Amino acid sequence: MAIPDYQTLMLPLLKILSNGEELHFRPLVEVLSDAFGLSDVERKHLLPSGAMTTISSRAGWARTYLKKAGLIEQPKRGYVKITSRGLSVLEKNLQKIDVKLLEQFPEFIEFRDAGKTEVETQTISTVSDTTPEESIENAFVKLNSQLSADLLEIIKSSSPSFFERLVVALLLAMGYGGSRIEAGRAIGQSGDGGIDGIIDEDKLGLDSIYIQAKRWEGTVGRPEIQKFVGALQGNRAHKGVFITTSDFTKEAQEYVKNINNKVVLINGFTLARFMIENDVGVSTVSTYKVKKIDSDYFVDE
Repeated sequence: MAIPDYQTLMLPLLKILSNGEELHFRPLVEVLSDAFGLSDVERKHLLPSGAMTTISSRAGWARTYLKKAGLIEQPKRGYVKITSRGLSVLEKNLQKIDVKLLEQFPEFIEFRDAGKTEVETQTISTVSDTTPEESIENAFVKLNSQLSADLLEIIKSSSPSFFERLVVALLLAMGYGGSRIEAGRAIGQSGDGGIDGIIDEDKLGLDSIYIQAKRWEGTVGRPEIQKFVGALQGNRAHKGVFITTSDFTKEAQEYVKNINNKVVLINGFTLARFMIENDVGVSTVSTYKVKKIDSDYFVDE
């Protein structure tokens, strides 16, 4: 079963609190997960940021919206309790509680429109099933997806030598190699048909990684990987990285899983992702800090 959105969680959450007891919220997430029959994989599914599970985030926003509408309250930190207004809503035997229903309560309208201009308030016509946090993260993923496509387009139009320098810069940014000068000498100096360069695995040079970097349009198949592995064995090398701007066939991916050499395949998508994560060829345009309450700050000594 799919993980329910935060609006779908509102009514079940309110029903769980219908006995009027003060309940700690964290265990309620598991109760909701049980109610919707979520699998272990779904319960552990993380937001794109990896900061928390999706079900915990959505349950948290369901709690926030119900609280802002006055249907539940937080008598003490970490606990929730239904209010008389919440009990009145349950008595109506509704099939669903959503944002549209909560808009009947002035407190919720005030919360929803806080910080918005008059024009923004008037132009709101639809309500998303995603939480505000998920909307931000989804937009972030979409922006990075487009950025990745743009990066690959530029890389594919660059020269082979530029691509080799880019690979050096990326590996250095990821913590491999010594200095940029040393890494630059390693690339393209081996003279082996199956190897484009060599870079130290660490700054001490305790081991070496052999590199194949190709700007390909077509999918890289098993024969090309076998040729690369043969070159590794010819140099008594144990580790290699094959980087391409395209992708690898399933046969190529399966092949590297069953050989003694440790070979990592990096396709175009992964290459672009590593560049973004390590600030290679990209720059930060804007930064938005999403903050939360620091619970430790409010603990009495």
